[in-house]
Amino acid sequence: MKGKHSEFLRGVPRSASQATIFFFCGPDEAGASAAATKVIEALPDPGERVELSGADLKRDPALLGDEARSGSLFGDARHILVRASGDEAHDAVQALIDTGEAGAGKAAPVIIVATSATDKARTAKLLEKRQDALVVMFYQPDLSSVAASVRTMADGAGLRLGGDLAERIARAAGLDVRLAQSEVDKLALYMDASPQAPRNVSPEDYAEIGAATEEDGFGPVVNAVLGGELGKLPVELKRVRELGLNPVGLVLALERRATQLVQISAKIGPRGSLDNLGKGEKAQLRIFWKEEREIRQQLGAWQPRKLDRLVSRLVALHRSLLANSQAAELLLVQDLAEIARFAAKR
Repeated sequence: MKGKHSEFLRGVPRSASQATIFFFCGPDEAGASAAATKVIEALPDPGERVELSGADLKRDPALLGDEARSGSLFGDARHILVRASGDEAHDAVQALIDTGEAGAGKAAPVIIVATSATDKARTAKLLEKRQDALVVMFYQPDLSSVAASVRTMADGAGLRLGGDLAERIARAAGLDVRLAQSEVDKLALYMDASPQAPRNVSPEDYAEIGAATEEDGFGPVVNAVLGGELGKLPVELKRVRELGLNPVGLVLALERRATQLVQISAKIGPRGSLDNLGKGEKAQLRIFWKEEREIRQQLGAWQPRKLDRLVSRLVALHRSLLANSQAAELLLVQDLAEIARFAAKR
């Protein structure tokens, strides 16, 4: 089956309840990841999570079927979350389907978030006509759609906020629904709100806990890291500590820019240039005049193959930060310094 990304703005579509294999792709990696989280939360019994990378499955296509049909340590249910790039998971998904049709038994739900892939990818084509699979392509969000998602999140958390404030939260999150959800969660905690005890929220309330905007907070360090500006990096990392910027939010900003570079690189081709793009194409790719110099520099530092490795590295760092919150600052500094040195080599 094929679904629409807009269906996930309101929750989990009915078609998801019929599927056991999910392939979420497209330029909005944040939206695809948020949808994966919604699907997992909606499972009758999510059980244990097993996380696999696309690289793991490319090396060993049988691994997906083995894990999906194995019991958890305590004999409970489990689900498989795969973060892949492009069609890395194709052969593993094919093997999972083939062994299932050969009588290998019931498999746990498999949710694949595939960066750099579209609904024209081989994996998508393999799944789109199956009734036990759901393929959804997530397009780059606009302000109105993310603001609508913020309103839905707020309603679920017991927060009553106006459209202007929803748009403000969406902008502060850089149109990233994961970071927007984090802002709503913080706001609900601050307001002591719940669905049973809703609270009205004012702009002043949000100002007390709101994240810095990407331009004011994350932008300079994103540009220093991905542009390989080693001389600026220590100053920017010091500023991150002084401002108390969220490490996970910073990595999400890096993931968004890396995904944007992948899209631009695919659009212009191996020998192309930003100069070949018209104003409409630049707007579609979110290349704004005040950021064009930095984006041009970063495209020069990251060739397509290196970009795929960068996206995988940032996803791994994101997971590490979530799993090791006490060591988040150290992990962040080490990885960002290494990525900046890699970019500086050009």
